[in-house]
Amino acid sequence: MDMKIVFPGNKKVDAHYNGFRISTDQPEFGGGDGTAPAPFDLFLASLGTCAGIYVLGFCQQRGLPTEGIELTQRLEFDPVRRMVSNVHLEISVPPAFPEKYHDALIKSASLCAVKKHMEQPPEFNIYTAVKEETQA
Repeated sequence: MDMKIVFPGNKKVDAHYNGFRISTDQPEFGGGDGTAPAPFDLFLASLGTCAGIYVLGFCQQRGLPTEGIELTQRLEFDPVRRMVSNVHLEISVPPAFPEKYHDALIKSASLCAVKKHMEQPPEFNIYTAVKEETQA
């Protein structure tokens, strides 16, 4: 599974993956143009959207309406380590949503693959490679 990372200009860094271009940029205060989310913002969004796809799937499998369901992600930061220390995901449901499914929604959101990878992080192997010259 390869993903190509390229540098289209200034502080922009894009990923080309599976036929998609995923654009990132730094905010203006960080020297960027602020034209796209920062890479860390995409990481944080992946947590909530991953949990969301499991909640959505749970509801769709049971024919439950998803209108009015929202996930709110709140982050706590450790000021010393300058890293996220706690992620809170609140699943808000409308009053008519069956209460018997509340715990099941939580279990569904907990199946998120991004969360599971954070709980058992992969090893990182970072290295350089010299590209072969291409002839025109």
